[in-house]
Amino acid sequence: MVVSCYRQEDFLPRTVAALERALGDRDWQGAIVLAAPGGPLPALSPRWHALAPPGHPPGTSAPLTPGAARMAGCATCGGEWVLFADADVEVESAWVLRAITAAEVAAETGAALAGIGGRLEEWFMDERSERQGSFDLLKVGRDERRVDYLTTPALYRREALLGAGGYDVRLSSEEDFELGLRMRRESHELRSLGMLAGRHWSAPRPSFRELSRRWQTGLCFGQGQVLRLYLGRPGFGTLLRRQWLYVAALGVWTLGLVAVTVWLTSGDARALALWALVPLVGLALMTLRKRSPRLALHSLLTWSLNGFGMLVGLFRLPPAARAAVPGLRAPGAGGAAC
Repeated sequence: MVVSCYRQEDFLPRTVAALERALGDRDWQGAIVLAAPGGPLPALSPRWHALAPPGHPPGTSAPLTPGAARMAGCATCGGEWVLFADADVEVESAWVLRAITAAEVAAETGAALAGIGGRLEEWFMDERSERQGSFDLLKVGRDERRVDYLTTPALYRREALLGAGGYDVRLSSEEDFELGLRMRRESHELRSLGMLAGRHWSAPRPSFRELSRRWQTGLCFGQGQVLRLYLGRPGFGTLLRRQWLYVAALGVWTLGLVAVTVWLTSGDARALALWALVPLVGLALMTLRKRSPRLALHSLLTWSLNGFGMLVGLFRLPPAARAAVPGLRAPGAGGAAC
């Protein structure tokens, strides 16, 4: 059991309690990996190990990437199967038991099942109340089926996970989707059980504060980092299509710079005026779709922010990501990740 915690200690009591209820008296051990300095941890049973991996002592400011935190926990825990969760995900007990059963059946039959996931609900919490957001945050559906990738909570067969190289420790985000690419290339099956796997807790979204947080934490750089890693390799086209909205946003702003240049050099503002219609029309269309000018503006800003973040990620990798967890090797560099 690996729980990655990136300044989400407020949600940990709920997360830890849900996991302990789900697993009960089964033979298990867990690791809570502090990806960044934060507040105090809740009281933990002896089954848990809380760690800040070597190279990331308490008091330092540089966080571990999501992949580095998860693989550090993976190296600490034993077991043929590893359950990954994030500190802000309350795992559903029924899904855990069903996933364990599916893993046991796969082991008995020799099936190629390598990872098990499910549906994730979105829940919001603030000082006044708790409320549900999206019923199916990642649109996996209600039916049990094969999927291209898993997000946490996810139960992985350790041998398959390490054989594919594990989570890539160099990525600030997109680590789940990128791992799915490699798992499929190894002919491993990833399966969603269709049922509720967990509840993702956060402050109310969408919010403009969340956009700032994604930039400050580097979450919006992962799209560019993964494109850089796959440049000239199979999978690049799949990743580029996944980012098409961000690429389109960059294209619009690039045209805007061209229009400004034409105006400054020639004094003719017609190109700039014509370009200004593009974001205005986009805002109008999104307002009709979202039924809210605020949500429409948020969508356009999200695509733009992620587009610029993707551009940054193309040229900047997380500092010392691989050195943060001794023994890790990047996927494709000749071995497993822990």
